Amino acid sequence: MMRTVLGMMSGTSLDAVDAAVIGTDGRGVIEPGPSLATDYAAATRALLKEACAAALAGRDADPVIGAAERALTEAHIEAARALIAEAGAVDLIGFHGQTILHRPDERRTWQIGDGAALARALGVSVVFDFRAADVAAGGQGAPFAPAYHCALAKNLEAEGPVAVLNLGGVANLTFVPADRDEAGMIAFDTGPASGLLDLWMEGATGAAMDRDGAAARAGQVDEAALRALLEHAYFARPAPKSLDRYDFSNDAVAGLSTEDGAATLTEFTARTIALGLELMPARPALVIACGGGRKNGFLMERIAAAAGVPVTAAEAVGWRGDDVEAECFAYLAARTAEGLPLSFPGTTGVPAPMPGGRIARP
Repeated sequence: MMRTVLGMMSGTSLDAVDAAVIGTDGRGVIEPGPSLATDYAAATRALLKEACAAALAGRDADPVIGAAERALTEAHIEAARALIAEAGAVDLIGFHGQTILHRPDERRTWQIGDGAALARALGVSVVFDFRAADVAAGGQGAPFAPAYHCALAKNLEAEGPVAVLNLGGVANLTFVPADRDEAGMIAFDTGPASGLLDLWMEGATGAAMDRDGAAARAGQVDEAALRALLEHAYFARPAPKSLDRYDFSNDAVAGLSTEDGAATLTEFTARTIALGLELMPARPALVIACGGGRKNGFLMERIAAAAGVPVTAAEAVGWRGDDVEAECFAYLAARTAEGLPLSFPGTTGVPAPMPGGRIARP
């Protein structure tokens, strides 16, 4: 059944609500509609950071988490209203919410956001809580974009297997086999993408990011710090596997200059993506990058050099690189409505293809 679906995503960078409308049947048909990104107010972003800190510290009942959830939900209501005004009526909303804790080894993943309040405010059914069923069944609960990556890849002219690389706060890879069959997908988080680098730049300069990699390009990689970062036990684990943004820290680069720290963290991201590609069952003919990190030209250069395969931004293959994750949760919402699986043994380690998501009706 074709539906017009609005998807909304707030990533680990804690910077904005990404929203996109697509027409889809949840089985592979995708018709792009309007999209937008709405930056969080400074007060909302500060609340989200505090909520993450409280969750990491085990303060589950901290009032700041409730305050952050209310502010987050209101920001999503405003973004949805703006996009619906442009798109016209929508049949369904996919609402990811904000991850404030991800501990798959404890069978726990926590996304804040009030799906019921969103449904009441907008008068549209809302699919939310996408990840919990997967984790309860023994899966990693992430990454959750592979089903959408596979659907997009079916329309590519490129032959052979491809890899889709999401460069958000955390980097993750999806291997899509040559036959584009969901059963053959493999996906996992490779390590930090922009999260550590953004944190480093904010602390060193007050800037939100290393724009186009200018600081990293001017610096030198500290090999000792890079080795220390690469010694993290995560990289020895088999896939599927997933991360919390806060599983890594910048301790190894403390004391370096702004430029050298940026260069070292950029190289760390590139090397860990290359390590991830080595876990693929076949060498992809092409790596397609989406997410904010694809705009960092120096990072893209270093990934291609480390991986030894072409890396191209999503736009080069006709995708909307800023919107892929929001579109993904629109697609997954349609799949929830159809009772189709959202995650698979090769993407999260769940024992069998797993449906998920809950539906809040207005």
